[in-house]
Amino acid sequence: MKYLIAGAGAIGAYIGARLSNAGHDVILFARGAHLQAMQERGVEVKSADGDFVARPMVAASLEEIGPVDVIFLGVKAHSLTYLAPQLAPVLGPGTTVVSTQNGIPWWYFEGFGGRYNGARLERVDPGGVIAAAIPTGQVLGSIVYFSAEIIAPGVIQHISGNRISLGEPDGSRSERSRAIAEALISSGLRAPITARLRHEIWVKVLGNASFNPVSALTRATLAQMVGDQGVSSVIRNIMQEVEAVSHKLGMDLPVCIDQRISGAEKIGEHKTSMLQDLEAGRPMELEALVGAVVELGEKVGLPMTCTRTVYDCARLLSQNTRGGTLEAEHLEAEHNEQNIKK
Repeated sequence: MKYLIAGAGAIGAYIGARLSNAGHDVILFARGAHLQAMQERGVEVKSADGDFVARPMVAASLEEIGPVDVIFLGVKAHSLTYLAPQLAPVLGPGTTVVSTQNGIPWWYFEGFGGRYNGARLERVDPGGVIAAAIPTGQVLGSIVYFSAEIIAPGVIQHISGNRISLGEPDGSRSERSRAIAEALISSGLRAPITARLRHEIWVKVLGNASFNPVSALTRATLAQMVGDQGVSSVIRNIMQEVEAVSHKLGMDLPVCIDQRISGAEKIGEHKTSMLQDLEAGRPMELEALVGAVVELGEKVGLPMTCTRTVYDCARLLSQNTRGGTLEAEHLEAEHNEQNIKK
């Protein structure tokens, strides 16, 4: 199979380098100095698991690639509305598109059933641009559980973790999910296939919707937020509201709030991805991680008082930091995919 990493930032380039190093046919789509460095010297990966250099094909244009078998969407959620319409040259009728974004994905309600079946989240997919560009039946969901960063153009530092969970939106265990999982496993990654991906999404959102925006507002690490009685109370209140939304949607979470907070405390002096983006001058994943949950609260009739308050404060911080325009965020996001996911 031919694999395309559409948006070969830190996470995308790491996945692509792993696949390529294992002998799979991989193409990376990137821009700028990172693109040039990978074209000239390959992708250099530094990791406690062992350093290596992979030399996949690296392209600056999707038009030059043509249809592929599998596309990994390597950009952050706020860049998908710009990337998705550009995928037509590489998207064939049999192409599988693997979403790797944090937060609530644009496809979440496709095949969901009940009153919310087919519902669209405006804060995740404004105007339905992503859904219009990527056929629902070609989407395979995933959740990334590793972190990496670009420490120099073409050089990826793998920080921790090696798991990427895969799941069909309809909960089935498809042949395509098995084939992709086998490729990832052969590349040194853990790739379990789950029939309950939506439940797993909510477990991650439980932490992302609380710790991320609060960290951006306070500039605090996970340990600092958990250790402060007042801030820890805010975190818990947000988690309770998020959990209430998930229950309204029929999700029975396998992890309780105390376990989620305890897990964050064990990670220690770690800065969330949102705080790292803020400090680096990058757009924050605010809408997919927090705004989408607020929007879902509106749909299911919950006030989301604490979550909405923190979201509104973080939104204003983002606007003031980014010059107050979404256009500036998206333009910069297109050219700066040097991201960290955690």
